[in-house]
Amino acid sequence: MFGKRGNDGFGRKPAAPVQTAPPAAPAALPASAPVSAGPEILAEPRLDHGQPRQQMTPPAMQAPAAPARRRPARDEDYYDTKTQVFSALIDTIDLSQLAKLDTESAREEIRDIVNDIITIKNIAMPIAEQEDLLEDICNDVLGYGPLEPLLARDDIADIMVNGSGQTFIEVGGKTVESEIRFRDNTQLLSICQRIVSQVGRRVDESSPICDARLPDGSRVNVIAPPLAIDGPALTIRKFKKDKLTLDQLVRFGAITPEGAVLLQIIGRTRCNVVISGGTGSGKTTLLNCLTRYIETDERVITCEDTAELQLQQPHVVRLETRPPNIEGEGEVTMRDLIKNCLRMRPERIIVGEVRGPEVFDLLQAMNTGHDGSMGTIHANTPRECLSRMESMIAMGGYTLPAKTVREIISGSVDIIIQAARLRDGSRRITHVTEVVGMEGDVIVTQDLVRYEIEGEDINGRIIGRHVSAGIGKPHFWDRARYYNEEKRLAETLDAMEKQVG
Repeated sequence: MFGKRGNDGFGRKPAAPVQTAPPAAPAALPASAPVSAGPEILAEPRLDHGQPRQQMTPPAMQAPAAPARRRPARDEDYYDTKTQVFSALIDTIDLSQLAKLDTESAREEIRDIVNDIITIKNIAMPIAEQEDLLEDICNDVLGYGPLEPLLARDDIADIMVNGSGQTFIEVGGKTVESEIRFRDNTQLLSICQRIVSQVGRRVDESSPICDARLPDGSRVNVIAPPLAIDGPALTIRKFKKDKLTLDQLVRFGAITPEGAVLLQIIGRTRCNVVISGGTGSGKTTLLNCLTRYIETDERVITCEDTAELQLQQPHVVRLETRPPNIEGEGEVTMRDLIKNCLRMRPERIIVGEVRGPEVFDLLQAMNTGHDGSMGTIHANTPRECLSRMESMIAMGGYTLPAKTVREIISGSVDIIIQAARLRDGSRRITHVTEVVGMEGDVIVTQDLVRYEIEGEDINGRIIGRHVSAGIGKPHFWDRARYYNEEKRLAETLDAMEKQVG
Protein backbone atom coordinates (compact mmCIF):
# COMPACT_ATOMS: atom_id res chain seq x y z
CA MET A 1 0.00 0.00 0.00
CA PHE A 2 2.73 2.43 1.00
CA GLY A 3 5.64 0.97 -0.96
CA LYS A 4 7.59 3.36 -3.15
CA ARG A 5 8.49 0.58 -5.62
CA GLY A 6 5.60 -1.61 -6.66
CA ASN A 7 7.43 -4.48 -8.43
CA ASP A 8 10.26 -5.44 -6.11
CA GLY A 9 8.18 -7.33 -3.60
CA PHE A 10 8.39 -4.76 -0.77
CA GLY A 11 5.09 -3.53 0.59
CA ARG A 12 3.11 -6.56 -0.71
CA LYS A 13 1.97 -9.72 1.04
CA PRO A 14 4.33 -12.66 0.42
CA ALA A 15 3.12 -15.63 -1.60
CA ALA A 16 3.64 -18.02 1.28
CA PRO A 17 2.71 -16.89 4.77
CA VAL A 18 5.58 -16.23 7.12
CA GLN A 19 5.56 -18.28 10.29
CA THR A 20 5.17 -15.71 12.99
CA ALA A 21 3.45 -15.64 16.31
CA PRO A 22 0.15 -13.78 16.56
CA PRO A 23 0.80 -10.03 16.78
CA ALA A 24 1.45 -8.99 20.35
CA ALA A 25 -0.24 -5.93 21.80
CA PRO A 26 2.03 -2.95 21.11
CA ALA A 27 4.12 -2.02 24.10
CA ALA A 28 3.40 1.65 23.56
CA LEU A 29 -0.35 1.21 23.69
CA PRO A 30 -1.23 -0.90 26.76
CA ALA A 31 -4.80 -1.43 27.75
CA SER A 32 -5.64 1.05 30.46
CA ALA A 33 -6.18 -0.62 33.79
CA PRO A 34 -9.45 0.08 35.55
CA VAL A 35 -9.25 2.67 38.26
CA SER A 36 -10.08 1.33 41.67
CA ALA A 37 -13.23 2.78 43.08
CA GLY A 38 -12.10 3.75 46.54
CA PRO A 39 -13.90 6.09 48.93
CA GLU A 40 -13.64 9.70 47.86
CA ILE A 41 -12.38 12.09 50.50
CA LEU A 42 -14.36 14.87 48.86
CA ALA A 43 -17.32 13.80 50.96
CA GLU A 44 -17.10 14.40 54.68
CA PRO A 45 -15.61 11.21 56.15
CA ARG A 46 -16.68 9.49 59.30
CA LEU A 47 -13.98 9.80 61.89
CA ASP A 48 -13.86 6.62 63.95
CA HIS A 49 -12.18 7.65 67.16
CA GLY A 50 -11.98 4.14 68.54
CA GLN A 51 -10.37 2.52 65.53
CA PRO A 52 -6.84 1.27 66.31
CA ARG A 53 -3.97 2.63 64.32
CA GLN A 54 -3.04 0.36 61.44
CA GLN A 55 0.42 -0.18 60.05
CA MET A 56 0.27 0.73 56.37
CA THR A 57 2.72 -0.58 53.79
CA PRO A 58 4.19 2.17 51.63
CA PRO A 59 3.66 1.67 47.93
CA ALA A 60 7.35 1.96 47.31
CA MET A 61 7.99 -1.33 49.13
CA GLN A 62 5.24 -3.32 47.46
CA ALA A 63 6.26 -5.74 44.74
CA PRO A 64 6.23 -3.96 41.39
CA ALA A 65 4.19 -5.32 38.56
CA ALA A 66 6.48 -7.43 36.39
CA PRO A 67 6.49 -6.91 32.66
CA ALA A 68 4.70 -9.47 30.55
CA ARG A 69 7.92 -11.01 29.24
CA ARG A 70 11.49 -10.23 30.15
CA ARG A 71 13.42 -9.78 26.95
CA PRO A 72 16.91 -11.29 26.81
CA ALA A 73 19.96 -9.12 26.21
CA ARG A 74 20.64 -8.85 22.48
CA ASP A 75 23.95 -9.53 20.74
CA GLU A 76 25.53 -7.62 17.89
CA ASP A 77 24.02 -9.95 15.27
CA TYR A 78 20.52 -8.91 16.35
CA TYR A 79 21.35 -5.21 15.99
CA ASP A 80 23.06 -5.80 12.62
CA THR A 81 19.93 -7.58 11.38
CA LYS A 82 17.72 -4.82 12.76
CA THR A 83 19.81 -2.15 11.01
CA GLN A 84 19.60 -4.07 7.73
CA VAL A 85 15.81 -4.52 7.95
CA PHE A 86 15.26 -0.94 9.15
CA SER A 87 17.25 0.50 6.24
CA ALA A 88 15.19 -1.56 3.76
CA LEU A 89 11.99 -0.40 5.45
CA ILE A 90 12.90 3.29 5.24
CA ASP A 91 13.85 2.82 1.58
CA THR A 92 10.49 1.16 0.91
CA ILE A 93 7.80 2.89 2.92
CA ASP A 94 6.19 6.23 2.18
CA LEU A 95 6.36 8.09 5.48
CA SER A 96 4.03 10.86 4.32
CA GLN A 97 1.27 8.32 3.70
CA LEU A 98 2.07 6.49 6.93
CA ALA A 99 1.61 9.72 8.91
CA LYS A 100 -2.02 9.87 7.81
CA LEU A 101 -2.88 6.60 9.60
CA ASP A 102 -3.75 6.16 13.25
CA THR A 103 -1.12 4.51 15.44
CA GLU A 104 -2.66 1.02 15.40
CA SER A 105 -3.08 0.93 11.61
CA ALA A 106 0.44 2.30 11.09
CA ARG A 107 1.87 -0.44 13.30
CA GLU A 108 0.06 -3.15 11.35
CA GLU A 109 1.29 -1.71 8.04
CA ILE A 110 4.89 -1.60 9.27
CA ARG A 111 4.64 -5.18 10.57
CA ASP A 112 3.39 -6.41 7.19
CA ILE A 113 6.21 -4.72 5.28
CA VAL A 114 8.89 -5.89 7.74
CA ASN A 115 7.60 -9.46 7.41
CA ASP A 116 7.93 -9.10 3.62
CA ILE A 117 11.51 -7.86 3.99
CA ILE A 118 12.45 -10.74 6.30
CA THR A 119 11.02 -13.25 3.81
CA ILE A 120 12.66 -11.75 0.71
CA LYS A 121 16.06 -11.44 2.38
CA ASN A 122 15.81 -15.01 3.78
CA ILE A 123 16.61 -13.88 7.29
CA ALA A 124 16.40 -16.83 9.71
CA MET A 125 15.24 -15.82 13.18
CA PRO A 126 13.38 -17.56 16.02
CA ILE A 127 9.75 -16.52 16.19
CA ALA A 128 10.15 -14.81 19.60
CA GLU A 129 13.17 -12.85 18.36
CA GLN A 130 11.31 -11.87 15.19
CA GLU A 131 8.42 -10.54 17.28
CA ASP A 132 10.90 -8.46 19.29
CA LEU A 133 12.41 -7.16 16.04
CA LEU A 134 8.97 -6.18 14.72
CA GLU A 135 8.15 -4.39 17.97
CA ASP A 136 11.52 -2.60 18.08
CA ILE A 137 11.19 -1.33 14.52
CA CYS A 138 7.62 -0.14 15.12
CA ASN A 139 8.82 1.74 18.19
CA ASP A 140 11.72 3.27 16.24
CA VAL A 141 9.43 4.56 13.48
CA LEU A 142 6.38 5.61 15.50
CA GLY A 143 7.60 6.12 19.05
CA TYR A 144 10.71 6.55 21.17
CA GLY A 145 12.54 3.36 20.25
CA PRO A 146 13.84 1.23 23.14
CA LEU A 147 12.19 3.61 25.64
CA GLU A 148 8.66 2.52 24.65
CA PRO A 149 8.49 -0.63 26.87
CA LEU A 150 9.61 1.45 29.86
CA LEU A 151 7.18 4.28 29.14
CA ALA A 152 4.35 1.75 28.94
CA ARG A 153 4.96 0.48 32.49
CA ASP A 154 3.05 2.39 35.14
CA ASP A 155 5.17 1.09 38.03
CA ILE A 156 8.28 3.00 36.90
CA ALA A 157 8.82 6.43 38.47
CA ASP A 158 12.08 7.46 36.75
CA ILE A 159 14.02 6.42 33.66
CA MET A 160 17.74 7.30 33.65
CA VAL A 161 19.73 6.66 30.47
CA ASN A 162 23.50 7.03 30.88
CA GLY A 163 24.68 6.73 27.30
CA SER A 164 23.58 4.06 24.85
CA GLY A 165 24.70 1.06 26.88
CA GLN A 166 23.27 1.71 30.34
CA THR A 167 19.69 2.40 31.47
CA PHE A 168 18.44 2.53 35.05
CA ILE A 169 14.85 2.70 36.29
CA GLU A 170 13.30 3.50 39.66
CA VAL A 171 10.73 0.91 40.74
CA GLY A 172 9.20 0.90 44.19
CA GLY A 173 11.53 3.65 45.39
CA LYS A 174 14.66 1.66 44.47
CA THR A 175 16.95 2.16 41.48
CA VAL A 176 17.73 -0.95 39.41
CA GLU A 177 19.42 -1.47 36.05
CA SER A 178 17.22 -2.28 33.07
CA GLU A 179 18.06 -4.63 30.20
CA ILE A 180 17.13 -1.87 27.72
CA ARG A 181 19.97 -0.45 25.64
CA PHE A 182 20.34 1.59 22.46
CA ARG A 183 22.14 0.69 19.25
CA ASP A 184 24.60 3.55 19.73
CA ASN A 185 24.79 7.12 20.99
CA THR A 186 23.60 8.42 17.61
CA GLN A 187 20.28 6.57 18.01
CA LEU A 188 19.94 7.82 21.59
CA LEU A 189 20.59 11.44 20.57
CA SER A 190 18.12 11.11 17.71
CA ILE A 191 15.40 9.97 20.15
CA CYS A 192 16.27 12.84 22.50
CA GLN A 193 15.92 15.30 19.62
CA ARG A 194 12.57 13.77 18.68
CA ILE A 195 11.30 14.24 22.26
CA VAL A 196 12.40 17.87 22.68
CA SER A 197 11.34 18.93 19.19
CA GLN A 198 7.71 18.17 20.10
CA VAL A 199 7.72 21.15 22.47
CA GLY A 200 9.68 23.44 20.16
CA ARG A 201 13.10 22.93 21.72
CA ARG A 202 16.39 21.58 20.48
CA VAL A 203 19.40 19.70 21.80
CA ASP A 204 22.75 19.42 20.00
CA GLU A 205 26.37 20.41 20.46
CA SER A 206 25.56 24.13 20.36
CA SER A 207 22.69 23.74 22.85
CA PRO A 208 23.57 20.62 24.87
CA ILE A 209 21.19 21.11 27.84
CA CYS A 210 17.44 20.97 27.43
CA ASP A 211 14.33 20.57 29.56
CA ALA A 212 11.19 19.24 27.87
CA ARG A 213 8.14 17.10 28.50
CA LEU A 214 6.34 14.13 26.99
CA PRO A 215 2.73 14.42 25.80
CA ASP A 216 1.50 12.94 29.11
CA GLY A 217 3.34 15.63 31.10
CA SER A 218 6.33 13.52 32.14
CA ARG A 219 9.38 15.69 32.82
CA VAL A 220 12.40 15.23 30.52
CA ASN A 221 15.97 16.46 30.89
CA VAL A 222 18.67 15.91 28.26
CA ILE A 223 22.36 16.75 28.46
CA ALA A 224 24.33 15.88 25.35
CA PRO A 225 28.02 15.79 24.40
CA PRO A 226 30.39 17.51 24.73
CA LEU A 227 29.07 18.18 28.24
CA ALA A 228 28.08 14.52 28.76
CA ILE A 229 31.33 12.65 28.21
CA ASP A 230 30.01 9.09 27.82
CA GLY A 231 27.13 9.92 25.49
CA PRO A 232 23.77 11.68 25.88
CA ALA A 233 22.24 11.46 29.37
CA LEU A 234 18.44 11.32 29.35
CA THR A 235 16.33 11.53 32.51
CA ILE A 236 12.55 11.11 32.49
CA ARG A 237 10.38 11.68 35.56
CA LYS A 238 7.32 9.64 34.60
CA PHE A 239 3.76 10.55 35.47
CA LYS A 240 1.33 7.80 36.31
CA LYS A 241 -1.52 7.27 33.89
CA ASP A 242 -3.96 7.18 36.83
CA LYS A 243 -3.44 10.44 38.69
CA LEU A 244 -3.09 10.12 42.45
CA THR A 245 -5.74 11.57 44.74
CA LEU A 246 -5.71 12.35 48.43
CA ASP A 247 -7.65 9.19 49.28
CA GLN A 248 -5.01 7.13 47.44
CA LEU A 249 -2.29 8.91 49.45
CA VAL A 250 -4.19 7.85 52.57
CA ARG A 251 -4.21 4.22 51.44
CA PHE A 252 -0.46 4.43 50.77
CA GLY A 253 0.14 5.78 54.28
CA ALA A 254 1.52 9.14 53.10
CA ILE A 255 -1.03 10.91 55.35
CA THR A 256 -3.82 9.89 57.72
CA PRO A 257 -7.51 10.24 56.76
CA GLU A 258 -7.85 13.17 59.16
CA GLY A 259 -4.72 14.79 57.75
CA ALA A 260 -6.14 14.41 54.25
CA VAL A 261 -9.35 16.14 55.30
CA LEU A 262 -7.23 18.95 56.79
CA LEU A 263 -5.42 19.34 53.45
CA GLN A 264 -8.75 19.37 51.65
CA ILE A 265 -10.01 22.15 53.92
CA ILE A 266 -6.78 24.10 53.32
CA GLY A 267 -7.34 23.84 49.57
CA ARG A 268 -10.99 24.85 49.75
CA THR A 269 -10.49 27.83 52.04
CA ARG A 270 -8.00 29.37 49.60
CA CYS A 271 -5.00 29.37 51.90
CA ASN A 272 -1.74 30.36 50.25
CA VAL A 273 0.26 27.15 50.22
CA VAL A 274 3.93 26.37 49.65
CA ILE A 275 4.83 22.69 49.20
CA SER A 276 8.37 22.04 50.35
CA GLY A 277 10.47 18.93 49.82
CA GLY A 278 13.58 17.39 48.37
CA THR A 279 14.06 15.96 44.89
CA GLY A 280 11.70 13.06 44.22
CA SER A 281 9.68 13.63 47.40
CA GLY A 282 6.38 14.01 45.51
CA LYS A 283 5.91 17.80 45.56
CA THR A 284 4.30 18.01 42.12
CA THR A 285 2.09 15.00 42.82
CA LEU A 286 0.87 16.59 46.05
CA LEU A 287 0.28 19.90 44.28
CA ASN A 288 -1.84 18.09 41.69
CA CYS A 289 -3.85 16.48 44.52
CA LEU A 290 -4.54 19.83 46.20
CA THR A 291 -5.66 21.49 42.99
CA ARG A 292 -8.55 19.01 42.77
CA TYR A 293 -10.31 21.06 45.44
CA ILE A 294 -10.23 24.33 43.54
CA GLU A 295 -13.76 25.41 42.67
CA THR A 296 -14.73 24.99 39.02
CA ASP A 297 -15.74 28.65 38.63
CA GLU A 298 -12.27 29.99 39.54
CA ARG A 299 -9.83 31.25 36.90
CA VAL A 300 -6.50 29.52 37.49
CA ILE A 301 -3.20 30.38 35.78
CA THR A 302 -0.22 28.03 36.05
CA CYS A 303 3.41 29.05 35.44
CA GLU A 304 6.00 26.30 34.91
CA ASP A 305 9.41 25.68 33.39
CA THR A 306 8.03 22.51 31.79
CA ALA A 307 4.27 22.05 31.90
CA GLU A 308 3.61 19.16 34.31
CA LEU A 309 0.53 20.19 36.25
CA GLN A 310 -2.71 18.63 35.04
CA LEU A 311 -5.62 20.56 36.51
CA GLN A 312 -9.14 19.28 35.95
CA GLN A 313 -10.90 22.63 36.27
CA PRO A 314 -12.51 24.07 33.11
CA HIS A 315 -11.00 27.57 33.42
CA VAL A 316 -7.24 27.03 33.39
CA VAL A 317 -4.54 28.93 31.48
CA ARG A 318 -1.19 27.15 31.26
CA LEU A 319 2.00 29.17 30.76
CA GLU A 320 5.50 27.82 30.15
CA THR A 321 8.91 29.48 30.14
CA ARG A 322 11.04 29.58 27.01
CA PRO A 323 14.83 29.20 26.83
CA PRO A 324 16.95 31.52 24.69
CA ASN A 325 17.43 30.64 21.03
CA ILE A 326 20.75 29.85 19.40
CA GLU A 327 21.57 33.57 19.23
CA GLY A 328 20.91 33.91 22.97
CA GLU A 329 17.70 35.89 22.49
CA GLY A 330 14.01 35.34 23.08
CA GLU A 331 14.23 33.95 26.61
CA VAL A 332 11.06 34.18 28.72
CA THR A 333 11.74 33.61 32.43
CA MET A 334 9.47 32.58 35.26
CA ARG A 335 9.48 36.16 36.51
CA ASP A 336 8.19 37.32 33.14
CA LEU A 337 5.35 34.79 33.28
CA ILE A 338 4.28 35.68 36.82
CA LYS A 339 4.36 39.40 36.07
CA ASN A 340 2.29 38.89 32.95
CA CYS A 341 -0.27 36.59 34.56
CA LEU A 342 -1.05 39.34 37.10
CA ARG A 343 -2.54 41.23 34.14
CA MET A 344 -4.70 38.26 33.12
CA ARG A 345 -7.22 38.55 35.96
CA PRO A 346 -6.23 35.35 37.78
CA GLU A 347 -8.05 34.20 40.90
CA ARG A 348 -5.32 31.71 41.74
CA ILE A 349 -1.72 31.56 40.55
CA ILE A 350 0.06 28.22 40.70
CA VAL A 351 3.82 28.09 40.16
CA GLY A 352 5.16 24.64 39.40
CA GLU A 353 8.54 25.25 41.00
CA VAL A 354 10.05 28.36 42.58
CA ARG A 355 13.82 28.44 42.11
CA GLY A 356 14.92 32.06 42.19
CA PRO A 357 13.89 35.71 42.43
CA GLU A 358 10.42 34.93 41.03
CA VAL A 359 9.48 34.01 44.61
CA PHE A 360 9.18 37.74 45.31
CA ASP A 361 6.61 38.16 42.54
CA LEU A 362 4.69 35.13 43.79
CA LEU A 363 4.62 36.53 47.33
CA GLN A 364 3.40 39.86 45.97
CA ALA A 365 0.60 38.05 44.14
CA MET A 366 -0.37 36.16 47.31
CA ASN A 367 -0.53 39.46 49.14
CA THR A 368 -2.61 41.36 46.57
CA GLY A 369 -5.88 39.49 46.44
CA HIS A 370 -4.88 36.23 44.71
CA ASP A 371 -5.71 34.02 47.69
CA GLY A 372 -5.25 30.28 47.24
CA SER A 373 -2.06 30.61 45.22
CA MET A 374 0.37 27.69 45.44
CA GLY A 375 3.93 26.77 44.58
CA THR A 376 6.70 24.27 45.33
CA ILE A 377 10.18 24.87 46.72
CA HIS A 378 13.17 22.60 47.31
CA ALA A 379 13.79 22.52 51.08
CA ASN A 380 14.16 19.84 53.75
CA THR A 381 12.11 21.41 56.56
CA PRO A 382 9.42 24.11 56.85
CA ARG A 383 11.87 26.40 58.64
CA GLU A 384 14.45 25.88 55.91
CA CYS A 385 11.72 26.65 53.34
CA LEU A 386 11.27 30.10 54.88
CA SER A 387 15.03 30.69 54.85
CA ARG A 388 15.21 29.60 51.21
CA MET A 389 12.53 32.09 50.23
CA GLU A 390 14.42 34.84 52.03
CA SER A 391 17.69 33.97 50.25
CA MET A 392 15.97 33.72 46.84
CA ILE A 393 14.60 37.23 47.28
CA ALA A 394 18.16 38.39 48.00
CA MET A 395 19.28 36.68 44.75
CA GLY A 396 17.05 39.09 42.84
CA GLY A 397 19.13 42.06 43.98
CA TYR A 398 16.50 43.49 46.32
CA THR A 399 18.07 45.61 49.08
CA LEU A 400 15.23 45.30 51.57
CA PRO A 401 15.92 44.94 55.29
CA ALA A 402 15.75 41.35 56.54
CA LYS A 403 12.79 42.14 58.80
CA THR A 404 10.83 43.63 55.90
CA VAL A 405 11.45 40.53 53.78
CA ARG A 406 10.28 38.27 56.62
CA GLU A 407 7.18 40.38 57.12
CA ILE A 408 6.35 39.98 53.42
CA ILE A 409 6.81 36.19 53.70
CA SER A 410 4.77 35.83 56.89
CA GLY A 411 2.02 38.04 55.49
CA SER A 412 1.80 36.06 52.26
CA VAL A 413 2.24 32.36 53.09
CA ASP A 414 -0.40 30.63 55.21
CA ILE A 415 0.58 26.95 55.09
CA ILE A 416 3.80 25.01 54.39
CA ILE A 417 3.33 21.33 53.55
CA GLN A 418 6.55 19.33 53.87
CA ALA A 419 6.97 16.19 51.75
CA ALA A 420 9.87 13.78 52.19
CA ARG A 421 11.19 10.63 50.63
CA LEU A 422 12.41 8.33 53.39
CA ARG A 423 15.41 6.03 53.15
CA ASP A 424 13.22 2.97 52.47
CA GLY A 425 11.89 4.65 49.32
CA SER A 426 8.48 5.55 50.77
CA ARG A 427 7.10 9.07 50.57
CA ARG A 428 5.43 10.80 53.48
CA ILE A 429 3.93 14.19 54.30
CA THR A 430 6.06 14.94 57.34
CA HIS A 431 4.72 18.37 58.36
CA VAL A 432 1.66 20.51 57.85
CA THR A 433 2.91 23.80 59.28
CA GLU A 434 1.07 27.06 59.71
CA VAL A 435 2.79 30.46 59.40
CA VAL A 436 1.40 32.49 62.29
CA GLY A 437 3.16 35.86 62.01
CA MET A 438 6.14 37.73 63.41
CA GLU A 439 7.64 38.06 66.88
CA GLY A 440 10.39 40.63 66.69
CA ASP A 441 12.57 39.64 63.74
CA VAL A 442 11.53 35.97 63.73
CA ILE A 443 8.77 34.30 61.70
CA VAL A 444 6.57 32.27 64.03
CA THR A 445 5.24 28.89 62.83
CA GLN A 446 3.25 26.09 64.43
CA ASP A 447 2.87 22.47 63.34
CA LEU A 448 -0.65 21.15 62.83
CA VAL A 449 0.50 17.65 61.85
CA ARG A 450 3.91 16.02 61.93
CA TYR A 451 5.27 12.56 61.17
CA GLU A 452 7.26 10.78 63.88
CA ILE A 453 9.55 7.88 62.97
CA GLU A 454 9.41 5.08 65.55
CA GLY A 455 11.81 2.56 64.00
CA GLU A 456 11.80 -0.02 61.24
CA ASP A 457 10.50 -3.56 60.74
CA ILE A 458 12.52 -6.67 59.84
CA ASN A 459 12.23 -5.83 56.14
CA GLY A 460 13.78 -2.38 56.60
CA ARG A 461 10.52 -0.48 56.16
CA ILE A 462 10.16 2.69 58.19
CA ILE A 463 7.56 2.51 60.98
CA GLY A 464 6.07 5.82 62.02
CA ARG A 465 2.84 7.69 62.63
CA HIS A 466 1.28 11.06 61.99
CA VAL A 467 0.49 12.93 65.19
CA SER A 468 -1.34 16.12 65.99
CA ALA A 469 0.56 18.98 67.57
CA GLY A 470 -2.45 19.71 69.78
CA ILE A 471 -3.47 22.98 68.13
CA GLY A 472 -7.17 23.35 68.86
CA LYS A 473 -7.75 26.57 66.93
CA PRO A 474 -5.34 27.17 64.04
CA HIS A 475 -4.46 30.60 62.75
CA PHE A 476 -6.63 30.17 59.62
CA TRP A 477 -9.74 29.48 61.72
CA ASP A 478 -11.42 32.73 60.67
CA ARG A 479 -10.78 31.89 57.02
CA ALA A 480 -12.36 28.46 57.53
CA ARG A 481 -15.39 30.12 59.13
CA TYR A 482 -15.66 32.48 56.15
CA TYR A 483 -15.93 29.44 53.84
CA ASN A 484 -18.27 27.53 56.22
CA GLU A 485 -15.62 24.91 56.98
CA GLU A 486 -15.04 25.64 60.67
CA LYS A 487 -17.25 22.75 61.88
CA ARG A 488 -15.45 20.17 59.78
CA LEU A 489 -12.09 21.68 60.74
CA ALA A 490 -12.96 21.40 64.45
CA GLU A 491 -14.09 17.77 64.06
CA THR A 492 -10.93 16.88 62.20
CA LEU A 493 -8.63 18.48 64.78
CA ASP A 494 -10.54 16.78 67.62
CA ALA A 495 -10.21 13.39 65.94
CA MET A 496 -6.47 13.91 65.45
CA GLU A 497 -6.10 14.90 69.10
CA LYS A 498 -7.97 11.82 70.32
CA GLN A 499 -5.78 9.54 68.23
CA VAL A 500 -2.72 10.92 69.96
CA GLY A 501 -4.33 10.34 73.33
